[in-house]
Amino acid sequence: MRLKDLREDRDYTQSFIADYLCVRQNTYSQYENEQRQIPIAALIKLSELYNTSVDYILGITNDPKKY
Repeated sequence: MRLKDLREDRDYTQSFIADYLCVRQNTYSQYENEQRQIPIAALIKLSELYNTSVDYILGITNDPKKY
């Protein structure tokens, strides 16, 4: 997944994203490290924050544009 790259490209911290998703920082870290599956609602929020598609976040497509 591309979560870490997306976050770092925007100079966001894990804590900032965790607060945005209303989860703990270690939970978000597990999302980035693929140790825990991301809930669909969180994927949607992340795609809105990063202005990209869920498919791009999940690595299904290499096109970061929203549909």
